[in-house]
Amino acid sequence: MRLSDEDYAALDGRLAVHDAFLAARYPGERPGRQPVHTVYIPADRIGGFRDWGGTALAALDEHPPLPFPAALADRVRAKLVAEPIEDLRIDFEDGYGVRDDDQEDAAVKAAVAVLADGARPPFLGIRIKSLEAATRRRALRTLDLFLSLWSEPFIVTLPKVSGPDQVEAMVSLCERMERAYGLAAGTMRFEIQIELPSAVLGADGTATVARLITAAEGRCTGLHYGTYDYSAAAGVAAAYQAMDHPVADYAKAVIQAAAAGTGVRLCDGSTNILPVGTDVAVHDAWALHHRLVRRSLERGFYQGWDLHPAQLPTRFAATYAFFADGADAAAMRLRRYLDRQSGGILDEPATARALAGFLLRGLDCGALDDVGFTRDELSAFR
Repeated sequence: MRLSDEDYAALDGRLAVHDAFLAARYPGERPGRQPVHTVYIPADRIGGFRDWGGTALAALDEHPPLPFPAALADRVRAKLVAEPIEDLRIDFEDGYGVRDDDQEDAAVKAAVAVLADGARPPFLGIRIKSLEAATRRRALRTLDLFLSLWSEPFIVTLPKVSGPDQVEAMVSLCERMERAYGLAAGTMRFEIQIELPSAVLGADGTATVARLITAAEGRCTGLHYGTYDYSAAAGVAAAYQAMDHPVADYAKAVIQAAAAGTGVRLCDGSTNILPVGTDVAVHDAWALHHRLVRRSLERGFYQGWDLHPAQLPTRFAATYAFFADGADAAAMRLRRYLDRQSGGILDEPATARALAGFLLRGLDCGALDDVGFTRDELSAFR
């Protein structure tokens, strides 16, 4: 052996800056539960969010047979009673539209009153208008007013982001508001909506979305793909805009690569084909939604948008089936990995982490009850 302690130390010194960069930029998957969906409800209609579970159950009763295996019926119905919405966004952007300041101020106050009056979903936030010039002041005013009235944790969704400058401005705004409201540094965090091709691929040929994550300085909690805004901006005809269009798959592949290892979570888009109308129309829409949710899960997008209460049954049914279908095999492979048995599949440490993460997600969302490992054992892989 010819290398000395000085050689080791020299290499450590040479790579110290890069080591620090890796630790800060790629901290790994964020611990804790990720919701399986986000529900956007316009601010002036937020008062109805507590009716979503009942509306979803009514749709199941009005349009038999069930749009999922009977074995899942009790679990899905129980979910619709106990926690129909996991992640709620009060929408002051596209779903709400452009109003005068008095109207939007009143909507902010009314929304806060609704939230304070009864049970709420475990995850909560608001979608403000974009930081583009035309809507910038209204976006800031809404956020400031909401923060002045609401003291519990919430996430801000920042729509139509086109470049890092907007994210840097949002970071600066968060810092300013934390100081103004006496909040601990880093309290305010936000999601970035990817609704424009320029947010995926920049004019200079770089992957803009990676630069957005960097610009957020650790405040970005998620990337939400916007199916229809993005597809329209990319020139896809309205009739062909969909979550499984090649344009969407390309964008989401870039998003996924940019977010890997950063702790920034991914949320797929929505389908605007709603389960309403005749039995045939409802069942066709349920079949489509179920297929698209399952497709997203298989591609590593564990969260998506839901636009209507009647989409909730297929959201939970597809999610529960996905985890139930893979649970036994995942638990067996993880056990064999720990026991150093290949069983025909030679898994590596990264795959073992993925297996543990799969089982944890199944437990978190309510799809699984017992996987043969404790949560602490599974969490240790992260």
